[in-house]
Amino acid sequence: MVHATMSQPQADHSTMDHAAMDHDAMDHATMQPPAADHAQMDHSSMDHMQMDPSQMDHPATQDPDMGAMRMPMPGMSHDGAMRGAFGPYRGTRESSGTAWQPDASMHEGLHAMRGDWMLMAHGALNMVYDHQSGKRGDTGTFASGMLMGMAQRPLGNGTLQFKAMLSPDPLMGPRGYPLLLASGETANGVERLVDRQHPHDFFMELAASVSQNIGAKSSVFVYAGLPGEPAFGPPAFMHREAIMDSPEAPITHHWLDSTHISMGVLTAGVVVDRAKLEVSRFNAREPDQHRWNIETGALDSTAVRASWNPTASLALQGSWGNFKDPEQLEPGVNQKRLSASALYAREVAPGVMVAGTLAWGRKSIDHDGEQTNDDAFAAEASLKHGEWTVFGRGETTENRELVESAGAHGPAYTVSKMSLGVVRDFKVAQHLSLGAGGLFAVNFIPDSLRDAYGSNHPLGAMAFVRLKLD
Repeated sequence: MVHATMSQPQADHSTMDHAAMDHDAMDHATMQPPAADHAQMDHSSMDHMQMDPSQMDHPATQDPDMGAMRMPMPGMSHDGAMRGAFGPYRGTRESSGTAWQPDASMHEGLHAMRGDWMLMAHGALNMVYDHQSGKRGDTGTFASGMLMGMAQRPLGNGTLQFKAMLSPDPLMGPRGYPLLLASGETANGVERLVDRQHPHDFFMELAASVSQNIGAKSSVFVYAGLPGEPAFGPPAFMHREAIMDSPEAPITHHWLDSTHISMGVLTAGVVVDRAKLEVSRFNAREPDQHRWNIETGALDSTAVRASWNPTASLALQGSWGNFKDPEQLEPGVNQKRLSASALYAREVAPGVMVAGTLAWGRKSIDHDGEQTNDDAFAAEASLKHGEWTVFGRGETTENRELVESAGAHGPAYTVSKMSLGVVRDFKVAQHLSLGAGGLFAVNFIPDSLRDAYGSNHPLGAMAFVRLKLD
């Protein structure tokens, strides 16, 4: 990776007013030089940037060869990394919606400057062959992935940002793809998908945000999306570094992060150094059977999330949500949800990146005067070295949707899944990789469901190829 930097003429330190320096905000004394003429810059080195964790808390660094300070360009922090949209920190802290991930996370994608605008593009397209065994299993081929674009620029003493994310998932059709133990949501408006994963909407995010700094390490921000992601749960699964290379959706999706496509979101938050508190009003109803359009609805649901990144390698969050009428096939049935998660990312050796996720979610549903509380747990991990990535996930859910009943929900069955996969990327162009990989999954079914599934341990497997912008 290349860090885009610009060297300015060396400052005359003899005339500096050292009393005016903010030593809490800087590890090295810096002096702001005259503004650069960005129209004359050579941006060829800015196509691809990644954070250098060793400079995590250095808002400015010195070039030992030139004796000059490396100063920020618009859209960048003092050490050449993209700056955060919601506060005065590195952009590597930000993930899907307004969620945080570890500061040391990788940020793949294409970056470029156009005047004061910092532009970024990132995407991956998977073609997957999927086989799920047993009586409820099936075989199919599907396309999945995303294409994301972002543009940000300084605004006042903060940042203005626009984001868009698109998905090929609607091409799957209303049946989605086979995935044992997955449930939740309908894609045809008539029946719930069980043992299948639903397709996401074509428009996964169309959002704008604006932030203003209120101190050296603090800010306030507003985020709005149609669709967008409210302040609930960890980052969406396709953005979590520990598992983003897997083409398989988690069975914990509807406990942890199914709100990542909400048709109407307004979030306000405050950042104080490494902590963030935010509140969302949003439309909690799951997307309907029309997966190519944009829907609207009342912002009648609420979520609150507290986030804390105590170190560069760790991101913690706890959140609560009151979801009004979320399920299309269960009108009038509301939910309350709780979530807590810890995300980890660290370069443990040169070129070796380790990432992990621990997450818990609870759904509380009041149906006909009876409240149920169902939990889900997920653990994810990945190891990246060069062009190889190994990834795995373990999950457990208390699921009431696996068996039809006279009411909307049946009894809760505790089911689990473990999967392990690998992918190898091959460079085919300067910013394009072709990957080939596969995964193997084992499902754990209680005896009470053995007849329905044909086994206590039905298996699943996927083979896939992908194209990735990097």
